[in-house]
Amino acid sequence: MPVKFPPQLEQAYNGFRRVASMGQSPLLLLVRLYWGWQFMQTGWGKLQHLDKVTQFFTSLGIPMPGVMAPFVASVEFFGGLLLLLGLASRLTGLVLTGNMIVAYLTADMDALRAIFSDPGKFYGAAPYTFLFASLLVLVFGPGCYALDTLVRRYCATQETSAERTP
Repeated sequence: MPVKFPPQLEQAYNGFRRVASMGQSPLLLLVRLYWGWQFMQTGWGKLQHLDKVTQFFTSLGIPMPGVMAPFVASVEFFGGLLLLLGLASRLTGLVLTGNMIVAYLTADMDALRAIFSDPGKFYGAAPYTFLFASLLVLVFGPGCYALDTLVRRYCATQETSAERTP
């Protein structure tokens, strides 16, 4: 038997939910702007010091470090740019999420292993906030303040115009 709440309580909760939901797009915009910039800076730093990144990747035992260093640096730089713009956001979120999971698996395996035994070590590791931001955009999308939204609206307008044209 479903629980029935008093209409006033249900109405108040629904109003609260609507107001709270108004913060979704601004929050996603802030996440994208801040973490997009952070990804860009991290990628740019790697691009400026590929020799050091290659040496670090070699020390971690990453295969083909000479290829992977510029690849990862580019993924972070251009992925950050795409996050900032809100363009191809979910795909970018997926790629950056994968990148951060690999960062945990290669450079912060101890933190990953401690996810349940010592959660502080897991979320204190460098990839954590990058991973979290990437996952937010992957799961929730970029919000309405994004180029993805403009592109989607433009495509819908073009589709509607094409349907009206005989």
